[in-house]
Amino acid sequence: MVGWRRLVVGAVTVALAVTATAVASSPAQASVCSATGFHGGDVGSTGSAGSSRLGMGSIDFGSYRAGGKKPQGPLPKLRGASTAVAWVTGPRSINHTDDRFSITSTDVGLPWDNGSGQVLMAFGDTWGRCAGQMVWRHNTMLRSNGNRDLAKGITFPNAVPGSIRSGASVTPQHPTFAQSMFNAVGVRNIEVGRIPTGGIAINGVQYLSYMSIHRWGAPGQWDTNYSAIAVSRDNGQTWTTDNNTIRANLDVSVPGVSQLEQGHGRFQMGAFLRAGGWVYQYGTPNGRHGAAFVARVRPGDLLDLNRYQYYRGGGAWSPRPVDAVPIVRRPVSEMSVAYNAHLRRYVMLTEHSGSIMLRTSPTPVGPWSPEKMIVSAAQTQGLYAPYIHPWSNGSDLYFVASRWDDYNVMLIRTDLTKLR
Repeated sequence: MVGWRRLVVGAVTVALAVTATAVASSPAQASVCSATGFHGGDVGSTGSAGSSRLGMGSIDFGSYRAGGKKPQGPLPKLRGASTAVAWVTGPRSINHTDDRFSITSTDVGLPWDNGSGQVLMAFGDTWGRCAGQMVWRHNTMLRSNGNRDLAKGITFPNAVPGSIRSGASVTPQHPTFAQSMFNAVGVRNIEVGRIPTGGIAINGVQYLSYMSIHRWGAPGQWDTNYSAIAVSRDNGQTWTTDNNTIRANLDVSVPGVSQLEQGHGRFQMGAFLRAGGWVYQYGTPNGRHGAAFVARVRPGDLLDLNRYQYYRGGGAWSPRPVDAVPIVRRPVSEMSVAYNAHLRRYVMLTEHSGSIMLRTSPTPVGPWSPEKMIVSAAQTQGLYAPYIHPWSNGSDLYFVASRWDDYNVMLIRTDLTKLR
């Protein structure tokens, strides 16, 4: 609906027709490996301050600039209630994702149950070797093998070209190169990436919320163009953005255009929770320094922004996103929320200054308890993006987290009986 509109954001004119449309049909740079668009070559070890500095109007190679050159370290030895179980990705992982999926370095690792016996995991900026060089993708996805014994780690079957149940979407030409889910424009100060933030399956259809990155800033800070939901009807093999779900990150409302409403900036990152006949979507502004908000919608209306209700406090809901009130005070990072049968409460995980924090609540909207540290930054630096594994439901809370220096994802277990 808004593909033809042009919006002025500061000094930059953003054409939503460009940023809301996949570039696969006319990639900026042909790729011998990627079937869905361009990739980035090895730009060398240029540092890792959280942004690419290739110049105005040039192709951007994501939030991690070292191209996978930092070696993956040993799994950290944590103390207290939490234990690092295994690396999920990287050369040191039990999956050897560098050789099997061309995933040497990546982050996020967002997991959700696909509704048919697998857990799908979506990753952010990804580096790996293909056709003799180190190449970069905006994002990737892997599928678990259905093993529910998380004490042994998360494992993925081999990738098979054309198989929507195999470990990854690959091509016959490059059967060990996990394909991107969708590409961004890849031009600095326009759109430098599309990063997954939440996933859910409804009646066999996969839905993935993501944020369109306009510009990377200082560590923990970035600007978004919009958030949106991509849809897959083939178990994550291919994805299509539903343009009706775009929430433009602009403090403006246009009557009759649901994508342009004040308050959408509060839902640039989103986590899903299904409970009591509703899908709850938890939102935060871009970056890791805003408060948390929540909306709800019936599962069948997930792609209709006009059907969302926004929590305004005191048990009341509003159809206007601008009426949403914080359910958790700032600063809130990437988050995940799930019901835990052992605690008989809803659990929220976030990151604060490199430490992983846990909150609980009797309801999906709160009141949320004060944060409790379950992994201290003093034990291992650089953890972020904690996402609860969907098959974790007992006294052992399993979740994944990324570590910046390794730029890879690990599985962590927290013994809830040891928390005080």
